[in-house]
Amino acid sequence: MDRQRTLLQLGQKMGAALDAADWPALGALNTMMASALPQMAAQGNWTTAERAALAALRQLHEQAVQRCDQATADLGRQLNEMQANKEGWLAYALDSETAETGI
Repeated sequence: MDRQRTLLQLGQKMGAALDAADWPALGALNTMMASALPQMAAQGNWTTAERAALAALRQLHEQAVQRCDQATADLGRQLNEMQANKEGWLAYALDSETAETGI
């Protein structure tokens, strides 16, 4: 296995998934990295080029973690807002139903 090529390919896939905010792909890549990186490390010392590719992949992974954290926080805020406005939505729905049916 060519470790440098594998690392570069993982980086390209992670960059594309990150750009697309493709959360399932990022999750799959994270799982793949968790098993592949220890196997690669067990093959011996890293070359300079491999260490550079690994560092680039690590940086992309850190960006992905930050993006996931931000998306999680954004979704949490959105859900809290929806919960806070739930009574108003229900009242609006009931009022609309009454206006449509006249009952």
